[in-house]
Amino acid sequence: MFSLSRFLIAIIAVALFAVNVLAQGPNPPAAPVVATVQVAVSVKDAEVGQQVKLTAVATDAAGNVIKEQPSTYFAGPFDIAAVDDDGNVKLFGVGQVTVGAIVGGKPGLTTFMVKAPGVKTVEITPMKTALPVGSSVPLEAVTRILNGLPRTGVPLTWTSDNAQVAIVDAGGVVTAVGPGKATITAKTGTVSNTTTITVVTNNLRSLLVTAGSKTARTGDVIRFGAKCDPASDVAMRWSVSGSGATIDQDGDFVANMPGTYIVTASSGNVSSSASVVVAPRALERELTLVGRVPFKEFQGAEQWIIGNYAYYSTISDRFLVYDISDPANPKLTDTIKVDARLVNDIMTTADGKILVISREGASNRKNGIAFYDTSDPAHPKLISEYTATVTGGVHSAFVHDHYVYLTDDATGSMRVIDFADVKNPKEVGRWQTEHPMVSMIRTKEGDHVAGRYLHDLQVKDGLAYLAYWHDGLVILDVGAGLKGGSPENPKLVSQFRFNHNELYGNGWLAGTHSVFRYRNYVFVGDEVFPGIFDIKSPKRFPIRGIIHVVDVSDINNPRKVAEYPVPEGAAHNMWVENDVMYVGYYSGGGRVVDVSGELRGDLYQQGREIARIWTGDADGYRPNLPFTWGAQPHNGLIYFNDIHSGLWIVKLGEKIDKGSTTSPGQ
Repeated sequence: MFSLSRFLIAIIAVALFAVNVLAQGPNPPAAPVVATVQVAVSVKDAEVGQQVKLTAVATDAAGNVIKEQPSTYFAGPFDIAAVDDDGNVKLFGVGQVTVGAIVGGKPGLTTFMVKAPGVKTVEITPMKTALPVGSSVPLEAVTRILNGLPRTGVPLTWTSDNAQVAIVDAGGVVTAVGPGKATITAKTGTVSNTTTITVVTNNLRSLLVTAGSKTARTGDVIRFGAKCDPASDVAMRWSVSGSGATIDQDGDFVANMPGTYIVTASSGNVSSSASVVVAPRALERELTLVGRVPFKEFQGAEQWIIGNYAYYSTISDRFLVYDISDPANPKLTDTIKVDARLVNDIMTTADGKILVISREGASNRKNGIAFYDTSDPAHPKLISEYTATVTGGVHSAFVHDHYVYLTDDATGSMRVIDFADVKNPKEVGRWQTEHPMVSMIRTKEGDHVAGRYLHDLQVKDGLAYLAYWHDGLVILDVGAGLKGGSPENPKLVSQFRFNHNELYGNGWLAGTHSVFRYRNYVFVGDEVFPGIFDIKSPKRFPIRGIIHVVDVSDINNPRKVAEYPVPEGAAHNMWVENDVMYVGYYSGGGRVVDVSGELRGDLYQQGREIARIWTGDADGYRPNLPFTWGAQPHNGLIYFNDIHSGLWIVKLGEKIDKGSTTSPGQ
């Protein structure tokens, strides 16, 4: 979920600023009455990295210009544009921007498009092996803009410096002509990069395709190889029949759909094929509802289940404590009031003795985090607060040992708070991304950093995994011994970026939202909301977002290998344990997903879903609309927390008989 402070200031600014100003009462009688406000920007074509000027002209009912300065400027979505009190708009993302001003209580607004800046770098994936004469292979190239985001669809000009060795066509497909070396160049504008191709004599008489298995289930990765006569280590061009499966240039095959597939390897004019039969994964199991904690008057947020208690934060001024020793009948044991409009994160230490919450929207503007003594787990008692460097709000916080790793709304940085002395917590570390998009925006509400936003984080085995919105997945050494990092001195290990505008299009507030490390993978969830929306409105609004699977076997070079996209839902928080991912998929309800084995391709199409639950409730905050926040397995049960309808406690049952007409979770 988004930072409430930024949400109130920026995301719904177009609607709320006008309402708030008009609600203050009529203008003084002597002042001219503003009838219309016309807003314009200083440029026709805006580009990422630019600053543009807003002008607002107010007129009365007769069309006469009223010389009055705007009381407020606004711009959104906040993740691609921000405006100061002088009407200067800083642009740090691609897409449609809504800007406006309020003069004399009357709002005016306009929209314009921000286009991507030119390409700064071209990256070519080098070939691992030599290319035999007569063979053709496609080269892969990634173009990136100035902040490192990938940008697709950029026309590249490909050339070879030695046509006697290799030629390359407009699509980057290299054909080997004669033995030797050739330098291949990819260029766009003034930016270029090169790679070297080695071509060897093609003396292959035959080759034989071999497969790790002749049969598989959807989602299984099968490695194909080619035995050459005479034996040699040369590049192969792999292909697969049909559209339901893929194979990469290393011969790794995966099918998203069942069927029979023919895999072919070729080198020069020599080729060979083999077939593989793929069956459905067929994993569906029943979900049985065990217990409920229904919500109606306010919205729920995060949960933390430990021992016999569930701690539940809310999008309001409180968090709740439930005794779940009898999961069929959870009992409310305490309601803890907090000075905040959103108590987002909630988590205890591993021994359950100290509870930490994050706060946003405090009336005294001192947000930060708070520590509670849970010696009596049913009735947490406040020990201390930490606000000194994070008064702007904390959206997410992760407790590890005697440290809290948290997100600072005001600066978009990660802060590390040491609470070894829990009555006197102190900041001991800080880390943040740095790039040309980051700007300080000065307004009467206070200064804040725009162009950098940290949303979620997890710490495991000395590494911190950060969901850094438009900066993607960031991995830091905080004690793993890789880069000399520690909690007090975090060090960058690697980063993997996504281009969310290309993934979701214009008009969306979209970024890297959640992270969870499991085995050699980091599961990375996107959160995608409309550019303008009201989280507290009872009306429904559209949402999107998928889960990316990033392979971090080589921690210095993360690479995306799979994804889990639910067509009818939008990703939020996930928990992975024992080869199963439990995930809240907002409007798609709660999901249970098989993530065993090697992961490649589309996990949804592969039929890896084990079960699902529809968490809509006729008596919920938004009636009959599921909005599942997340999930946590605990003592053989699954706890799904829904923003609109509260807590759902379910048990995973037996495999579903495919002849049955009963849907999972119904």
